[in-house]
Amino acid sequence: MSDRIFIFDTTLRDGEQSPGATMNASEKVRLARQLENLGVDIIEAGFPAASQGDFEAVQ
Repeated sequence: MSDRIFIFDTTLRDGEQSPGATMNASEKVRLARQLENLGVDIIEAGFPAASQGDFEAVQ
């Protein structure tokens, strides 16, 4: 068993499920880069099939 903890972040997908919480593609990329800088191992970037905006942000 590994002693390492992996961080799996769903902010970019689940965060937009809250009323009034929306981000455009550049804001999502900026947040993803910050999560990377913080050492987050896995970033669930969105659900590309949900909308054109999610598709563009995930690309």
